[in-house]
Amino acid sequence: QVQLVESGGGLVQAGGSLRLSCAASGSTFSINVIGWYRQAPGKKRELVAAINIDGITNYPDSVKGRFTISRDNAKSTVYLQMNSLKPEDTAVYYCHANRGPEVYWGQGTQVTVSS
Repeated sequence: QVQLVESGGGLVQAGGSLRLSCAASGSTFSINVIGWYRQAPGKKRELVAAINIDGITNYPDSVKGRFTISRDNAKSTVYLQMNSLKPEDTAVYYCHANRGPEVYWGQGTQVTVSS
């Protein structure tokens, strides 16, 4: 089992920055991919950023150049630095991890960007 706990969400003005953290605990060895998804009201959950075991990152075009995912293996923590935030970035952000065929989700943290 893997437990994921997010923190760092909040309210920010457009153009501002936030950093989200996801602390992983439990059987964190052999996590293949860890990253972030988001879900806005009435919309499907979508990938925001991911990093695999080799450190290769993946971003959709909507956040490329503005968001950066990083990890601290010693702390079993993944970070999402979000810059130049836009109102359309408003959503609940979820930490996500794949460990073999297993999928884990955090409880989510709200990010609200005001115009």
